[in-house]
Amino acid sequence: MGDEETSRHRSVPASRIGRLGGFTRLAGGLAGGALSEGARRIASGERPRLDQLLLTPANAKRLTDRLAHLRGAAMKLGQMISMDAGDLLPPELSEILARLRERADFMPPKQLDKVLSAEWGKDWRKRFRRFEPRPIAAASIGQVHRAMLPDGRLLAIKVQYPGIAQSIDSDVDNVAGLLKLTGLLPAELDIAPLLAAAKEQLHEEADYVREGAMMTRFGELLKGREGFVVPELHEELTTTRILAMSFEEGGPIEALASEPQELRDEVFARMIELVARELFDSRLMQTDPNFANYRWQAKTGRIVLLDFGAAREVSEGISADYRRLLYAGLAEDREAVMEAAIEAGFMNPRALERHPEAMRRAVDIVVTQMASDDRLDFGDRAFVPEIRETVMPIARDRESWHLPPAETLFVQRKVSGTALLGARLNARVDVRGIVEGVLAETA
Repeated sequence: MGDEETSRHRSVPASRIGRLGGFTRLAGGLAGGALSEGARRIASGERPRLDQLLLTPANAKRLTDRLAHLRGAAMKLGQMISMDAGDLLPPELSEILARLRERADFMPPKQLDKVLSAEWGKDWRKRFRRFEPRPIAAASIGQVHRAMLPDGRLLAIKVQYPGIAQSIDSDVDNVAGLLKLTGLLPAELDIAPLLAAAKEQLHEEADYVREGAMMTRFGELLKGREGFVVPELHEELTTTRILAMSFEEGGPIEALASEPQELRDEVFARMIELVARELFDSRLMQTDPNFANYRWQAKTGRIVLLDFGAAREVSEGISADYRRLLYAGLAEDREAVMEAAIEAGFMNPRALERHPEAMRRAVDIVVTQMASDDRLDFGDRAFVPEIRETVMPIARDRESWHLPPAETLFVQRKVSGTALLGARLNARVDVRGIVEGVLAETA
């Protein structure tokens, strides 16, 4: 094992005191780094701002390392904020959060054995012909191991990090405090609803029995649909902190980026249709579009769907709000789009009063993209900086600021995260045709 590998084995602080100590050390480390950077800059005649001092490369690394080590809420909140606001955040914060999305440390074997013994009993090894101690994946609240049953069936076993469920609320508050301390989040942004939603979702995700039930529901919904694979639940081995399911082969979904354009387009069109069906047909949505939750089965040409902890029902009201919005957008009725967006709580009516030109311009950019008869080129994100420039005056005006209802944020995260994957794959898809088809079918 190389240095990098050994460094990935770090015991998760399971107690609240241990976790709080982690946050305190991080704050101290950031402050120390900022002081030395401040002294250096002042000596060279500069008068730096606090956020410049806190955002040195060394501090960015400290922040990423410590949050990855604490895992749980710390990583999840980072992932949520980066997915929701990826294009609007300062580039330094986006980079830290993107790195967090991609990394997590593993539990050392001793700590893993302790968790498994607590859930399955001391002689848990007798249940398997083989249990691989090295994880094949690590996520924000658990790590995944491959195991073989005595009858030869391969399983993927997700094991929750100890202490995660108990520390969710305090962790979320601590991370929010840190982000405010660093000045990384705009002071105008009221993140209280986002924090409440993050806590709620994390408590749901920490219940692996619930996740197993959601995975089974998705499996049933997609039964007749070619092109997708959902693992099967192994109920007997599943507990609140351990999720056992069939092991499904697959490589990173990003590997598709090197496949021919035609295949990328076809596969991503499938994913767009799945999102539309989740929203308007089953009204059951897996709201975490982290790239690691999709795997590509090159041999069968299917997408493996993973991680149903963030699956939740979409209310009839939210589904109807999106339907109204899309009908207006497809009809290119910009005023109706504005009305529907305000009615659904996506937009603040004060923003329209105070910044009518910027609001109309932003809606115009989005509607032009959406209503085009051409395939939507997800790789061409030229309109994103244009929207950012357009909405900046609104973002700076505290009286215009507004966070949509939490349920809308979850749906929006799925939509924007899926679009980010489309950008990574440089896919070109007839989004209009797919959306019109699903809307007509489910009218």
